[in-house]
Amino acid sequence: MKIYYCLLGLVFLITGCTTVPMTGRPQLILSDEASENAAGATSYGQYLAESKISTDKTNTALVKKVGQKIAAVSGCDYDWEFNLLESDEANAWCLSGGKVAVYTGILPYTQTEAGLATVMSHEIAHAIARHGAERSAQNDLFQYGLAIGNATLANNPNRELIMLGVNVAGNVGVILPYSRKHESEADHIGLLLMAKAGYDPNEAIKFWQRMCAASGGSQGGLSDFLSTHPSDEKRIKDLQDHLPEAMQYYKKSK
Repeated sequence: MKIYYCLLGLVFLITGCTTVPMTGRPQLILSDEASENAAGATSYGQYLAESKISTDKTNTALVKKVGQKIAAVSGCDYDWEFNLLESDEANAWCLSGGKVAVYTGILPYTQTEAGLATVMSHEIAHAIARHGAERSAQNDLFQYGLAIGNATLANNPNRELIMLGVNVAGNVGVILPYSRKHESEADHIGLLLMAKAGYDPNEAIKFWQRMCAASGGSQGGLSDFLSTHPSDEKRIKDLQDHLPEAMQYYKKSK
């Protein structure tokens, strides 16, 4: 039985391997994109039905304009949708298949069209990189590993303690770092996307500086280690490192 599970896991690794657009990072995905996009469309429709769509024609038009420009250079033939929702929360997101929502609460921080492009390109980057599907695969494999370990230690009197330690170590050592990797990768891809769409990538730095100032700065250290997001300072530094690459796209867009 153990051999069977090992072979099954090997099949998953072989058949589920793909690469992230623009960065080329190898990733493991166990679902098909059509199913992911269908689920995204369903969830998006349900969320819109329960939310208040903004009646601000100017900002709604801006969200759609920016979204369409980024979608045009994304390389993905999705059924794109862009909506501005009334919420005080400074947030935005994009579901599988290009279903994008921007909250009005983020607009005081975006301030400019390029600032809005920074936010939207980051969220679109998550979708085209299929980060959600990758996280799902990681969680499935992690749970699979826990089940195998639990069965293997069936007769061990310290099984519960050992499995608790494995669970904590797995989350801190694998799940959280991958979440931070996804955020950093979305920053990188998003920077390239906004540059390809004709937006000055330097504006991404300014946006995150505004966000950092608004939050009072990140404390770093253990809080970053246990966080799903990199600190504002780290993401600003990483974006600065990616600027030369992004500027090449920006110059070509002009």
